[in-house]
Amino acid sequence: MIRKANCKINLGLDVLRRREDGYHELETVMFPVRGLFDEVEVLPSASAFTLRSEGLTVDCDPEENICMKACRLMQRHYGIAGAEVRLRKRVPFGAGLGGGSSDGTALLLALDELYALHLSEEELIARAAELGSDTAFFVRNTPQLCTGRGEVMHPFAVDLAGLTLLVVKPREGVSTREAYAGIRPRVPETPLGERLRLPVAEWQGRVTNDFETTVFARHPAIREVKERMLAAGALYASMSGSGSAVFGLFEEPAPDFPLLEGEFLHRETIR
Repeated sequence: MIRKANCKINLGLDVLRRREDGYHELETVMFPVRGLFDEVEVLPSASAFTLRSEGLTVDCDPEENICMKACRLMQRHYGIAGAEVRLRKRVPFGAGLGGGSSDGTALLLALDELYALHLSEEELIARAAELGSDTAFFVRNTPQLCTGRGEVMHPFAVDLAGLTLLVVKPREGVSTREAYAGIRPRVPETPLGERLRLPVAEWQGRVTNDFETTVFARHPAIREVKERMLAAGALYASMSGSGSAVFGLFEEPAPDFPLLEGEFLHRETIR
């Protein structure tokens, strides 16, 4: 069984307040990027969980990979004996695109199907939320207004059909810890959902990502990607999540976007 684990972008990201549990209260709209995905292949095994990774190198011990964490979680809750997992990695990490989160959720969904557990959406979301903050989004994998740590979701209607999406990741990455280190929580006057009801051409300067201030100060190359997007004619450009990837929304036809050394580019027309 093979599942596509697509990534996401954040349409706005407000860090509202620090919580008593040490996490931060967020508000963001997550939007799926269908054309940029990893592949998670799963075969049944009666004895153990194994993981083989291909493609982009994942910079962590295999036992700490979110796919293995997902396997152990499903074993703990449902007694699954084992599975052979092959991960074909294409989504850049350290990018704010949720690639690892998507991999973990894809594996939960694959194991649910492979072992005929017939888990409800509510139960799958609960299991995914145990893995991380963005993981629950990929159970639904449709535009969602996300609050809490990102795990509280409400469907959000946003029509970007026909626009071209460019996603550029510079050579450098940003850790989540680094992004949060300089964050200053605030509650905006106008909720994000209201700002996103405006035409896309009116989002710039209104629909913002609170991580940009700190990340851009420490990583000028990321700020420059956003500036190049806007100079190339993007209706809207923003960093995704905690960075370092930047995306732009363009009217058709989108221009060529020359890359600097070490940059990664994904382009797709939103359907």
